Amino acid sequence: MRRSLATAVALLALAAGSTGAGPADAPPPLPHRLADTGGGSQLITAEAPDAAATTGTVTWWERRAGRWTAAGSAPARFGANGLTEGTTREQGTSTTPTGLYDLPYAFGIEDAPAGTTYPYRKVNEDSWWCQDNASRAYNRWVEPRPEHCRADEAEHLVGYGTQYARALVTGFNYDRPVRGRGAGIFLHVNGRGATAGCVSVPADAMAEILAWARPERRPHIAVGTSSGPTAITRY
Repeated sequence: MRRSLATAVALLALAAGSTGAGPADAPPPLPHRLADTGGGSQLITAEAPDAAATTGTVTWWERRAGRWTAAGSAPARFGANGLTEGTTREQGTSTTPTGLYDLPYAFGIEDAPAGTTYPYRKVNEDSWWCQDNASRAYNRWVEPRPEHCRADEAEHLVGYGTQYARALVTGFNYDRPVRGRGAGIFLHVNGRGATAGCVSVPADAMAEILAWARPERRPHIAVGTSSGPTAITRY
């Protein structure tokens, strides 16, 4: 009887292997397939099915003992005109730039979620994000808004009570801004629909991400599509 049971177990294992159902056949987690993850031990991926998509998935990952595992996931929204290569993106196109970016700091109209250790800047009536290509404050938080940054070329952050309840600044076009490339690309709370170029997630997911992120673990965000020229695995 014992031998028959052992034989049956062996045959079942062989059958599973022959049909590709075994764990060895599963693809490695997405971060293991990226060209780069930024060198830290936390990572956010924002993946759309294709470049025309306005929805997809955001997943946040942790690397421990050399292996990436998912810490959480949520449905995501992208630009109203889909996604485009970040290095050639043009401002005002309502496209989400693909690429791998650092996350300089967080901000919000609401208080930071409990447990947040990431640098968090509170929005007030004088808080603006300058998108004026002629301004020396291009793609920067300004408080108060200087004369060289025109009001009609800047976002009054407090005016976006839903989207900017909580957000993370992405490093897109941030360190050495290229005029006309785009400004104010964030990971933020969902609005009514697709974004103007940011990535957005439900409010509870945004709160969870902020409480999870640790600056000492150097989190980055990778944005891209499942395949094609803007495939997330390129970045």
